[in-house]
Amino acid sequence: MISVIGLGNGASKIVEKFKPIKNYKVFQLNSGIESHSKYKRKLKTYNTPEEYEANIPQLKTFFKSVNDRVQFFVVGSSMSSNYTLGVLEQLKDKEIEVFYIKPDSTLLTGVPKLLDKVVFSVLQEYARSGLLKSLTIMSNELLEMHIGSVPIKKYYDTLNESIFQTVHYLNFFEHNEPEIGMVSKPLDICRIRTIGLLNMKNLEEKWLFPLDMDRDICYYMCINKEKLETDGELHKRLVDLLKAKPTNAFRKISYAIYETDFTDFGFCVALTNVVQQYA
Repeated sequence: MISVIGLGNGASKIVEKFKPIKNYKVFQLNSGIESHSKYKRKLKTYNTPEEYEANIPQLKTFFKSVNDRVQFFVVGSSMSSNYTLGVLEQLKDKEIEVFYIKPDSTLLTGVPKLLDKVVFSVLQEYARSGLLKSLTIMSNELLEMHIGSVPIKKYYDTLNESIFQTVHYLNFFEHNEPEIGMVSKPLDICRIRTIGLLNMKNLEEKWLFPLDMDRDICYYMCINKEKLETDGELHKRLVDLLKAKPTNAFRKISYAIYETDFTDFGFCVALTNVVQQYA
């Protein structure tokens, strides 16, 4: 069981997508909640970051049923992100994976831009110091570009669904044996990461953040069951494509192939120990 926590209105809408799946326990904290419940907590709003930092909600009771493994979602530049460090401090006895949804910073100004920059930087230091198991950075701007046509009325729901599907499948891969291949365990110091969508024809990566100095890249490929049973050249083609990718003494590649009843799809995860510059 994984406890999924959404901090803020945007992140709460992302974690809402996990609710129908029994393997997740979903917690939502935001200002739009009308009243407290077992898995929902209303957050107060303030005018300045200083007021948020001075009024961190006490969540010991609210978090009493949180599992040992936590996946924590927060959207950069949101006023609720002021609470991030204070909330994480109350989960410090858990194994925490943070998913930071980064907005398009070129259109940010004033306090939202400052918030995005500060939280983005501090979370990386938390990850490097070992306080977080991992920090996964995902850009809304790049996600929209890779998805393609996204109607305005369905904009956030479409992006949120894609984030959910990506994270959920990576959790699925982690708990299931592949048909062939084995994703290597990354170095313990490589805790900053991003995710990419795979073009299954040529294994081209569509990264959700331009990670600098990646050290490990793991490829997760879901192949249609019939193709796995009948295509005798498939494995060699995929391995040849992976061998053609750049590697060196500091950059390792591993892969795993899983079965699906659907059309082929895949994801990749890149990890590093290098702090990423804010842009």
